[in-house]
Amino acid sequence: MRKLLLCFIALFLFPVFAGAEWNDSIRYKGEAVVEIPAGGNTPFWLMNGKYGVSSLKNNHGYLRLSAFKDMDTSKRFSWGAGADVVVGYGMQSVAYLQQLYVEAKYRCLNLMIGAKEMPGFLSNPELATGNMLYANNAHPIPQVKAGIFDYADFAKGWVGIKGYISYGKYTDNRWINNWVDKKTQYTLGTLYHSKALFLRGGNAKKFPLEFEMGIEMATQFGGTTYYPNGNIVKMPRKLINWIKALIPLNGGEDTPVGEQTNVEGNFIGSWNFALSWKPQADWNIKVYFEHVFEDHSMLWFDYPWKDGLWGVEAKLPRNPFVSEIVYEYLYSKDQAGAVYWDHTPEINEQVSGRDGYYNHYICNGWQNWGMGIGNPLFISPIYNSSHELFFVGNRLWAHHLGIKGEPSKYVGYKVLATYQKNWGTYPRPFPEVKSSFNLLTELNFKVPSLPGWQADLAFGMDAGSLIGHNYGVQVKISKTGWLFGKKK
Repeated sequence: MRKLLLCFIALFLFPVFAGAEWNDSIRYKGEAVVEIPAGGNTPFWLMNGKYGVSSLKNNHGYLRLSAFKDMDTSKRFSWGAGADVVVGYGMQSVAYLQQLYVEAKYRCLNLMIGAKEMPGFLSNPELATGNMLYANNAHPIPQVKAGIFDYADFAKGWVGIKGYISYGKYTDNRWINNWVDKKTQYTLGTLYHSKALFLRGGNAKKFPLEFEMGIEMATQFGGTTYYPNGNIVKMPRKLINWIKALIPLNGGEDTPVGEQTNVEGNFIGSWNFALSWKPQADWNIKVYFEHVFEDHSMLWFDYPWKDGLWGVEAKLPRNPFVSEIVYEYLYSKDQAGAVYWDHTPEINEQVSGRDGYYNHYICNGWQNWGMGIGNPLFISPIYNSSHELFFVGNRLWAHHLGIKGEPSKYVGYKVLATYQKNWGTYPRPFPEVKSSFNLLTELNFKVPSLPGWQADLAFGMDAGSLIGHNYGVQVKISKTGWLFGKKK
C-alpha cells in the first residue's frame, strides 16, 4: 500500500518539477462499488467489459481512486500521466495498480510508457460486445507503445493514417500461481508485442461518407511453460525472438518443433473495416466488420473469411428516448475448418484448419489475469471450475443489442442484451450445444446541487447452460472533478 500512495504523490508533484502550473488540469475520479448477491456468480455484463476491475464472486466491492493529467491535443507538444488504484474485497487482489503511465506527443507522434486502459479502435466501448483483438475486458498490460495514436491527416484531410508498435510484459505470475490447477499446463513470465496500421478515406467536413480499414496484430512469446508431467520448457528471449515477434517468423532450433514448423509464439490479429455516414454533427451511422485470425492461414485469403464480427452503430439526434444503439452478430464456428495437418517428409501437405481462437498449445491463451483480452463472448478462463487457462468455448454464434439514452440531463440509462449458442472447441466439443442469455439494465443519476457526483444502479442476469443462471445488483457512487482548479 505504501508503494501505491507514493505513486499518487509522485503524480501530483510531477507537474511542479516539470515546470507546469498547479492548475494544469489534473483530473480525478473516486468511486465506491458494491455488488449485492442475488444468486449464482456475478452476472456476465456486470463482470465483463470492466478492464478486469470485477470479480466472479457475486459478493464483492471496491474503492477506486484515480488521477490523470490529460494531454492537450491542440498543442504541438504535450504530456500526460495517470495513476489508478483499486482496493477491494472479493476481488482477484486486495489492492493493485490498475493504471500507471506517462505519455507524451509531438505533433502527431505519441509515446506511452506504463499500463493504461485503451479501448479498441472501431466499436463502441459502452454498448458493443468488444473488439475481436482488444476489448475493454482485461487488465491493461504494462508496455512501451509508440506511434500515431490518432489519425494524422494528409491530402487536405481526405486521407488519415494511424498505427503503433509496442512491447510489454505480463504481470499475472502471482495470480496464476495462486489460481491455476498445477495438474494443468500453464506459462509464467510471458512477453507481449503488438502493432497496428489503419487508414481512413474521406473527409466528413466536406462529404459525409468515411471509410476505415486496418490490421492489428499481437504476439505472446518468451515465458516458461510448466506441464502436468513435470516437464518445463523455457522459451528463448534473445534479441532475435523480439524481432520474430515483430516480423512473424518460424522458431529456431531452441524452440519446440511446433514453433519451428509455424510462427514462433502465439500470433493473433484482426482485420478491421468500417463505413461511416455522418450527415450532421449530432448523428451518424456506422457499419463495421472484424475478422480475427490466429495464424497465416486466415491472415490472407487461403481460406474463406466465414468468421467475424459484424456490427451497426447509430448515434441519433438529441431526444429523450434513445441516443445510441448498437447491434452485432458474431460467428466463429468455422476457424478455417475442422482438419489440421503440418507437412512432414512422408506427407508433404499443409492443412491449416482448427485455428482455435484465443488458445495456444504453449502460451496461456489470449488472456490476462484470467480475463480474455479480446471479445468477452469467448468465455474467459476465469469461469473454468477446473482452474485451467483455456478458452473452453470458442466456436459460437451470437446476437447482441446495446441501447443508451438520456431522458434528461440528470438521468440516463443503458441496456445490453446478448444471446449466444456455443459448441465448445474443435478438440474438446461440448457433448450438447450450450446457450446463454445475458442482460444488463443500468440507470445513472446526477444531482444538480452536487456537481461531479453520480449514482449508478445496475441489474444483471444470466440464463442458460453456458455459464449458468446468475442474478445480481450493483451500486456505484462516483465523484469526478479537478485538482487545483481546471485550466481555462
